[in-house]
Formats: sequence, structure tokens, C-alpha cells
Amino acid sequence: MGVTRLKRKDRRNSNAANQRIKDIKLLTKLPAIKNVDIEAIKASFAAKKA
Repeated sequence: MGVTRLKRKDRRNSNAANQRIKDIKLLTKLPAIKNVDIEAIKASFAAKKA
């Protein structure tokens, strides 16, 4: 007895997997925010309040 492959479903599953991989790569590629001047941010909030 031969094995029938569901080609359409296979294609859809591989497309979903590839998209998931692309999304993960895109999210991990974004750099983290570093060297933030907290005092300058606090001063800007204080300026907005006054």
C-alpha cells in the first residue's frame, strides 16, 4: 500500500514554519537600547509638569 502525501497541507505547514523563523530572526536582530540618560528623561518630565 502506497503512502499518499498531502502536498497542499505540507506546503502550508512549511510556509508557516518559515514565517515563524523569519519573525524570530527579525525580533532578535533589533538592537537593545543602551546608554539611556535617565536624568535627562526625568528632567524632561519635570519640564512638562511645570
